[in-house]
Amino acid sequence: MLARDSCQTWRMSDRRERLNVAIVYLVCGVRSEAFLRRALRGGVDIVQLRVKDGSDDDRILATATRFRRACAEAGALLIVNDRPDLAVAADADGVHIGQDDVAVARAREIVGPERLLGLSTHSAAQIDAAASSGADYLGVGPVHATPTKPGRPAVGLELVSYAARHSVLPFFAIGGINTANVAAVHDAGAHRVAVLRALTDADDPELAARALRAGLEHAAGESEVGVGAAQ
Repeated sequence: MLARDSCQTWRMSDRRERLNVAIVYLVCGVRSEAFLRRALRGGVDIVQLRVKDGSDDDRILATATRFRRACAEAGALLIVNDRPDLAVAADADGVHIGQDDVAVARAREIVGPERLLGLSTHSAAQIDAAASSGADYLGVGPVHATPTKPGRPAVGLELVSYAARHSVLPFFAIGGINTANVAAVHDAGAHRVAVLRALTDADDPELAARALRAGLEHAAGESEVGVGAAQ
């Protein structure tokens, strides 16, 4: 049996290894078991539970616990939005916070060193500041205008390119990304994307996730061919 410290070190290493190879990140609210499992079968690597409708803590915790089981079976990571306390209570893999939420340092105190901590960024200055913030990964966006972030202006592909050149942390481009524009987002420098409506509004979330992943992988292959031809 592993000692407590050894077990925590293994879990921390495993989470960060899975983060490093993750390319498709689903953000969603309370959804059915069937939806979640279909999205996971399609190739979703990370699921973030984001509940903004005033649900009580018990409902969020119950959903997070249900999501955690499905994610664990699929080898995916579960992140809880905004609430480091509930991330710990649900034994999730981490928490994601925004610029106006709890401070990164405080969130880290709550979730500890073994869980992942994600941070939303919307400007070059925020990306630069995140390097020493204690976060493990960034969300960069919204790339395109999206009704899920009313009042938040789109940052466009320019900020994605800035993050690709300057971020020392892995980042996920987010905001209005779908199969029609994912190649352009990849070409701007994002090898990872986070999506909401591209999967939650899909008739078949499994096929939609597969298509999104295939779009990223195809764009990556095209980039490698282009680099090879230029040498």
